[in-house]
Amino acid sequence: MSFYWNDGGRAAAGFTGFCGDCVTRSIAIGTGLSYRTVYDELGDAANKTPRNGLSTEIANVYLEKAKWTFEHLDDIEFDPITFPRGTYIVHLVHLHSRRAGHLSCVIDGVVHDTWNPAEDESYRLRGVWSSAVNNNEETSQPAQSPLGVDDQASLTQQEFERILRRLRALDNTANNDASTEGEKRNALLMMQALLLRHNLSREDLLGDSGTSTLQLGRFSCVLNSSRACTWEHGVAHYLCDEIFPLVQYFSTRKGKRTLIHFYGPHLDSSNCMALFRELIVTIAAAAQVRFGGYYRGSGASYAEGYVQGLPRTKEKSESGSKKRSQPSSDESQSLIAARSLIVHETARQWLSNECGIQLVSSTKYSRNERDHAAESLGKKHGASHEIKPANRPLGIGHKRT
Repeated sequence: MSFYWNDGGRAAAGFTGFCGDCVTRSIAIGTGLSYRTVYDELGDAANKTPRNGLSTEIANVYLEKAKWTFEHLDDIEFDPITFPRGTYIVHLVHLHSRRAGHLSCVIDGVVHDTWNPAEDESYRLRGVWSSAVNNNEETSQPAQSPLGVDDQASLTQQEFERILRRLRALDNTANNDASTEGEKRNALLMMQALLLRHNLSREDLLGDSGTSTLQLGRFSCVLNSSRACTWEHGVAHYLCDEIFPLVQYFSTRKGKRTLIHFYGPHLDSSNCMALFRELIVTIAAAAQVRFGGYYRGSGASYAEGYVQGLPRTKEKSESGSKKRSQPSSDESQSLIAARSLIVHETARQWLSNECGIQLVSSTKYSRNERDHAAESLGKKHGASHEIKPANRPLGIGHKRT
């Protein structure tokens, strides 16, 4: 299904962190206005910051003033490929949560968003906003703000950066032990006035360890069973632990099918899902040929052994003396681990804020009967399997070979 990662210009406008800004993002993408312009005008209309979401009524009024037309639908299936050519802003609702609404932009059948709601069958199409340009009305004028403010992106960006620098300077003064009580009080009052005037919040001032421009995504693989096998979970865990350490996974059930979802950095998640599909097909085929199946019995033992035998890249068996002789390597590994923790937490926050998904723990069941001979054979075959992830980006401490 066609999807293009697009934050609507949020990162370019100087904003940091992740939030529920689907209204601002979709309107900025659909209208072609700068993110900052849309953010300010929606904030003025709502009398609050748009950072953590706005009601659909605010979006409706804004788009009506921009001469967009709305078509109400009866919560039908969302399939962007069926849309005619043009630009549309879609209003989606969640089947199981009244508060999990979402606005997204579709351009020529391609979803432009920070995640793909078309992959989540729980979302239904409540309505579609359509631009007059979709009716083949040519115009030589650039996009104009519906509230009458000219879009001067470069000037807006310079002004916004100046405001952020001023706010951060005031924040430093307010938290500096060398400042007097009067200086701290005045700095806080000035900060509060600036935040209210420009519809900002303290989150906009915080650093995010380089994750503000991180492109996140979620990709799913469907398994034709109501419950994933232990070895299938093992493949997913292996890929996230050994090959794509910035990616995480979770599983859900849909009728008689199980879905394995990979989420994290967009390219890594996509490659991880593709490699997962390749591995389970390879292992299942090998078990089917040798033992006539892979769900239970010797075939399942073979598949589990195959996963256990897959090559591990992490040197977990190094002696302590060897580690002490390579302090620079230890520092590099510490940096990688710290970076992974930051990205993992950011991705979980994104999954909650953007996709409306709250993860919970579940109990895993293991098989009691095992065929040790089949398992040993699987380990031998798994150890000879060469893992070659496609288009894998380089990370900290990695060199291209």
